[in-house]
Amino acid sequence: MTWEWLAKGILLGVSIAAPVGPISILCIKETLTSGFKNGLSCGLGAATADAIYGCIAGLGLSTLTTFLVDYKTLLQALGGLFICYLGMKSLLSTPRMRSSTESYSPKNLLNTYIVTLLLTLSNPMTIVFFLGVFSASGVQLSHNNSDMPFLIGGVFLGSVIWWICLVGSTTLFRSKMTAGGSKQTLFNKLSGLVMLSFGILALIQSLGL
Repeated sequence: MTWEWLAKGILLGVSIAAPVGPISILCIKETLTSGFKNGLSCGLGAATADAIYGCIAGLGLSTLTTFLVDYKTLLQALGGLFICYLGMKSLLSTPRMRSSTESYSPKNLLNTYIVTLLLTLSNPMTIVFFLGVFSASGVQLSHNNSDMPFLIGGVFLGSVIWWICLVGSTTLFRSKMTAGGSKQTLFNKLSGLVMLSFGILALIQSLGL
């Protein structure tokens, strides 16, 4: 049934987005610094990347899949370097709450979306995850062309649901977590260290160490 594939896609999208990683830290940081819309824009970038990789795996685009897997080391290294850059930037940044006009400008929201989209796409292991899940569940054998858009749409929707929950819960505590420069400074340092750790780990994995 069509709705069955939508439900499967939603569960798959949530399972991919939920694990804590650099995107989660970045999303929380954007929410605390700039508010709900910026945090949601960050999450939408990640959700779009998940849907793109799910589409590639689900539609059986073997040539593109092979390319991404073959160059996963390079992509992972580039992503690791970028995460390290974001971590260092957070460590060295000074507490600053953006005004609503500055935070919610179309340019700023688009930049946040694109950065997260590219950062999530730099992890081609996501497509390996999709291939494994699709193969184990028999999705590729049992679906038809009319079902696949619902499955991919479900992946996007499930991911979006997760990011809305994360951004919404962070927004509820935003005033307390950002009250006073000392709390904001502490969060910047901690999030920077976590991001830097993720970036270094990605670089180590890309080198095969």
